[in-house]
Amino acid sequence: MSAPAAQAATAANPAQAAPTRAAAGDARRAPAVVLDSVGKRFGAGAPVLDGVNATIRQGEFVALLGASGCGKSTLLNIIAGLDTPTAGALEVPADGAAFMFQDSALFPWRSARGNIELALKLRGLDKSQRRERADELLDLVHLGHAADKRPHELSGGMRQRVALARSLAQEKPLLLMDEPFAALDAITRDLLHDELERVWRETGRTIIFVTHNVREAVRLGQRVLLLSSRPGRVVAEWDVSEAHRTNAGAAGELTAAITARLREEIRRHA
Repeated sequence: MSAPAAQAATAANPAQAAPTRAAAGDARRAPAVVLDSVGKRFGAGAPVLDGVNATIRQGEFVALLGASGCGKSTLLNIIAGLDTPTAGALEVPADGAAFMFQDSALFPWRSARGNIELALKLRGLDKSQRRERADELLDLVHLGHAADKRPHELSGGMRQRVALARSLAQEKPLLLMDEPFAALDAITRDLLHDELERVWRETGRTIIFVTHNVREAVRLGQRVLLLSSRPGRVVAEWDVSEAHRTNAGAAGELTAAITARLREEIRRHA
């Protein structure tokens, strides 16, 4: 994020959390993604995104929050290279990004291992390497026991864990996640939050996680970026400290502050 944008975000958020040690460490890392006044317009319609500025550093976990229809998925598509901006510029890793969607999108005729092996085959690994690496990734997401099961034999949460393992199989430094747990029940979602955080810490991936759930954003992100309603732009950001992760009261206060700001943004554009 540019200096003026960062100052504006801080001014808009008097309750913004103080930078954590983790955040300070992230500030010393090289940028993984830089968005410089990125805009997107489809045809002659109103812009979906307008002047998006943000910097995500290597190994950082950033939650991208906003109301439905604010352009979160469009921005993720641009970062992934699936779409192009109509204004501004961006920097992304040369190796590209892996993408995990809300739907697991597994091939129903393939086993859990087979779905992961397909991603490995596209990378050029031979058959023996694919099997070994697929089993390693299934173990990483605690699904080694389900390697031979097909998607219809797995729960929704298990299918999403296979999808996560398949995303990791691409060996991309950047992982983009577009509301991957939105369709799951609350208990399963909480369990997958724990799994995702563990996998993130073990792999060191840079993660941009799109959600419209404030609690989820605070639970997972080191930083939370808030997009305004259309046109989408970063209007506020918060650092999430270890205190927010370990203290329910602190987490509740931050969640309430972000929720109030989100509601304000929704009302402004209603």
